[in-house]
Amino acid sequence: MATPRLKEKYYSEVMTALKEKFQYKSIMQVPKLEKIVVNKGIGAAVADKKLVDVGVEELTTITGQKAVPTISKKDISNFKLRANMPIGAKVTLRGERMYEFLDRLTTIALPRVRDFKGISDKGFDGRGNYTLGVKEQIIFPEISIDKVQKISGMDITFVTTAKTDEESLELLKALGMPFANQKK
Repeated sequence: MATPRLKEKYYSEVMTALKEKFQYKSIMQVPKLEKIVVNKGIGAAVADKKLVDVGVEELTTITGQKAVPTISKKDISNFKLRANMPIGAKVTLRGERMYEFLDRLTTIALPRVRDFKGISDKGFDGRGNYTLGVKEQIIFPEISIDKVQKISGMDITFVTTAKTDEESLELLKALGMPFANQKK
């Protein structure tokens, strides 16, 4: 299997560019992408348990890695929710699959979003991690529109080793994330 395009780009271009920009003393200080977590909450799963299986199957198809159902931690009577009920699905991508997914997300899926003008840079958590919300799962070409019963969204979290949001923003920009207000 060939090395993913973005992984090669990271090691050949991005590392040296970030080292120069932030004046790191060692190449080991340069922030890198650790993992990507794709998470899908399925609120209607309280009434219909099959929706969780559909969500797990969709995430598995999109990411190419087996997704797992997420379960609730506590009872919430207003939502008719019991502890340990399946209410969503998630998958954690690392290594080669992570770079492959990021490549497909930035080059194929995001440009398919209606009226796409770039993604917001407001999703940083203060510790160098970035979360992006996707409103429709059908932006991924792996999902057949004919087989979709219900359009649902998902959260995609990029976990980096960056210490600050600024470093993380530069890393994700360099990897090809299309941020809306990129200043050149």
